[in-house]
Amino acid sequence: MQNSQKAINLLGLAQRAGKLITGTETVITELNKGKIQAVIMASDIQSNTAEKVDRAARKVNVPIINLFTADELSHAISKKRKVLGLTDVGFTKALIKKINEGV
Repeated sequence: MQNSQKAINLLGLAQRAGKLITGTETVITELNKGKIQAVIMASDIQSNTAEKVDRAARKVNVPIINLFTADELSHAISKKRKVLGLTDVGFTKALIKKINEGV
């Protein structure tokens, strides 16, 4: 199994563990509360939405990962979403490690 698939599977696991927040507005709200460790944003998201999420994440110094398409993200969590927020440090570190190993 290649690392991109492992990273996608990790998002599904985070979803089942209740450590993933989904949806643009919800993620932005939780970013402002300081509850999100990393933002996963679809690479094919609309530019105005991307800008809004990017601004909110930069304000609180949270990394943004945009290596996956909306279809890949939706498939991983079984919901049609383009913006996800990881709330757990462990899942965030594991995802970044998989990405650094080469997606």
